Amino acid sequence: MIYTNYYNSPIGRITMASEGTALIGLWFEGQKYFSGHLPAEHMEQETPILAEAKRWLDIYFAGSQPDFFPPLHLTGSAFRQSVWEMLLQIPYGQTTTYGEIARQLAKKRGLARVSAQAVGGAVGHNEISVIIPCHRVVGTNGSLTGYAGGMDRKVRLLELEHTDMTGLFVPKKSTAP
Repeated sequence: MIYTNYYNSPIGRITMASEGTALIGLWFEGQKYFSGHLPAEHMEQETPILAEAKRWLDIYFAGSQPDFFPPLHLTGSAFRQSVWEMLLQIPYGQTTTYGEIARQLAKKRGLARVSAQAVGGAVGHNEISVIIPCHRVVGTNGSLTGYAGGMDRKVRLLELEHTDMTGLFVPKKSTAP
């Protein structure tokens, strides 16, 4: 059974989903790909996993870095999962680029090259927003390119983490994957 519950963050309502033992989704309402894998039949109920996710979010939205992660269950191709695992390594309050993730992934896999666009596709389909910090990925030129939750939320999340925004900018045209 899939369980859902909600969290009212300072930047919008969040839907959380769990399969009972781990978090499988966390989406801002109206987010691109919002709850894309949620089955029609699910139960709205707070579970220990969802309570733990709420505790993580309480700490995060209070402006602190949580020192734990709720159990996560990532569903996607091996490539996407490897990108999401790399997102979890981006330090709080810092950013990296799609190109840098592609370079690290190529090195890790022993490949000559991995496409930054493929990385962008994986980042854009992250089902566990905020906790898996896809908002910390920017374009090589400093563009705050793409965020399925909306550019205004990406900016607010980075500001909440006291990220140095020098050199970062909002593109004139949306580039959300």
